[in-house]
Amino acid sequence: MSAGRMRISSQAWEALDAFRFSTSSKIEFRNATLVLMSHYSLGHTKTSIARELGCSISTIDLIRARYRKEGIDGLREKSRPGRVPRVTAAYRKALRQTVQTLPASLGYGFTVWSIPRLNAHLKKITTLSFSDGHLTRLLHEEGFSLQRPKHTTKGKRDEEAYQKAATRLERLKKRPSGAMPTSS
Repeated sequence: MSAGRMRISSQAWEALDAFRFSTSSKIEFRNATLVLMSHYSLGHTKTSIARELGCSISTIDLIRARYRKEGIDGLREKSRPGRVPRVTAAYRKALRQTVQTLPASLGYGFTVWSIPRLNAHLKKITTLSFSDGHLTRLLHEEGFSLQRPKHTTKGKRDEEAYQKAATRLERLKKRPSGAMPTSS
């Protein structure tokens, strides 16, 4: 038996298989599958296991060592180091709902969300605030894209006066270059 392979008894195989299909964790399922694939009679190498399961060879070594030392408990998902993410499912839900709501319907005097405005509104609702760059990444993760608004005066101008001026401008453009305009 080579150092990269493992021998698993039929009783251990059954226990691993039962554990694998009873867990709802993707990590635990992968870990149990990794150990089962490492059984020497299946002929899988570390490289082929890593390729099939989408993990690194060092992960394979780590999981095998934990299984040898702790048994099935060594396959359970461990807490990860580092800070707990501040973005919660409730925040993501509030983000999705807010982006899909017109700001005017929430009592604001503007018609388009900007990142700073969205951040300020979400801070009121959830008490969480993030940098503009992080909020932009969260929006992309939720499937939203950012676009610059096109600012126009349409709806704010006197349409009749606008059309009259546009018509006069067209008449002025069509005059010969030396002709003087007449007052209308």
